[in-house]
Amino acid sequence: MPSAPRSVVEHRAVVAALLSPTPAEDVPLAQSLGRVLAADVVAAVSLPSFENSAMDGYAVRAGELAGASEASPVAFRVAADIPAGRTDVPVLEPGTVHRIMTGAPVPAGADAVVPVEQTDGGVERVLIRVVPEKGAYLRHVGEDVHAGDVVLTAGTVLGAAQIGVAAAVGSATLPLRRRPVVLVLSTGSELVAPGTPLQPGQIYESNGPMLAAAVEDAGGVAELLRFVPDDVEQFLGTLRERVEEGAVDLVLTSGGVSAGAYEVVKDAFTGRGVEFVKVGMQPGGPQGAGRMAELGDVAVVTLPGNPVSSQVSFEVFVRPALRAAMGHPHPDRAVVTATLSEGLRSPAGRRQFRRGTVDAVQGTVREVGTVASHMLGSMALAECFFVVPEDVTELPAGAPVEVWLLDD
Repeated sequence: MPSAPRSVVEHRAVVAALLSPTPAEDVPLAQSLGRVLAADVVAAVSLPSFENSAMDGYAVRAGELAGASEASPVAFRVAADIPAGRTDVPVLEPGTVHRIMTGAPVPAGADAVVPVEQTDGGVERVLIRVVPEKGAYLRHVGEDVHAGDVVLTAGTVLGAAQIGVAAAVGSATLPLRRRPVVLVLSTGSELVAPGTPLQPGQIYESNGPMLAAAVEDAGGVAELLRFVPDDVEQFLGTLRERVEEGAVDLVLTSGGVSAGAYEVVKDAFTGRGVEFVKVGMQPGGPQGAGRMAELGDVAVVTLPGNPVSSQVSFEVFVRPALRAAMGHPHPDRAVVTATLSEGLRSPAGRRQFRRGTVDAVQGTVREVGTVASHMLGSMALAECFFVVPEDVTELPAGAPVEVWLLDD
């Protein structure tokens, strides 16, 4: 009697266990976008690191401006110009002002800045029409960050703002979790490269480029090994040659895992540490996962060959495992609840991942295409997957469903 299908939850756990946390590596700041910090970033300097002006204007001694007004401005000699970046800033002598630019160091002796808009903008002599408070428009040392503060914590995903603060506190490189290297293989003698003429019975290869792009989008490093022969010994030899070169965290295959007569992936990996199972899902039932001891215990995940099955399986099993291995705080896609625009039927015992588009205003989801696993055109139009649980065979229009957003 055939065994019961493995649940989606169980197979997700199996795949996740194959990928260990990746180690840290020092990466130049300019290459760190989207990566995950492996350790805290500590400020080497304070922000600001020196007292500077918050405005273009004039550095003054506030007490010397008593009585200044629109009707009765006070005149001062402009003793110096202080642009941003000047390092030899002279002391502000009594009875004078310094013209100063935003971000420029405030001279010793000054205790306020008067914005240029509150003056006549003079270069050699200036008329000032206000009485500033002490400390007006001054940026003080450490008012944002103190030297020694932790500005970014381990596990942070680096975006533009995080890279900005790392640069501001003097970090030229950052300790980041290494990106997993994924060897992507597509099998099938019927596959040919896009752009070449098709012979009868041939198709353009799409799974390899699709899965390689998915790996990169998840944060990994994809290496696409194309057109591996449908021959077990050649398949294993090609794989062994590449894995022995090192730096492969996961071998990811598509195709060759069903019950047909020419299932090279299944034939090559069976008995070598990779377990092949049926998962209670649609699309994407036939799956495989394990480690190959003869290849240095490298992790292997095998996906079905139909393109939608392959892509859905990647999203459900591989993407979260890759992101978790990199220490990503949110390895899964964002999930929301929406209501069905139309009713549907679903087979018992299979968790369905249906393609859809979301109307955010109405809070609804509409199916795109059909459940067929070869319909890649509808996959390309989908904004989300919506989930029909295993124990549900029918849902009416308006029923709430779990929606996985594919653009987060």
